[in-house]
Amino acid sequence: MHNPISELVSDEVFSQLRSQRLLDEKQLRDYHIRQIFRHARSKKLSAADAIESVQAEYPYLQFDTIRKIVYRK
Repeated sequence: MHNPISELVSDEVFSQLRSQRLLDEKQLRDYHIRQIFRHARSKKLSAADAIESVQAEYPYLQFDTIRKIVYRK
């Protein structure tokens, strides 16, 4: 996984935190999913198409699971 929080920490720090298991992988994945979704929506894609673009990168997740992730507060 690349550094989805590059605006917060450098790639080097991210790698160190990850190697020490100090990051929650699921939360990082969900954050990355929300980034992909927001980017797709900014390109004027419908919500369903934006979710499908996320699903292309995370094919093991169901449509409804992705929907719950992107709309979770």
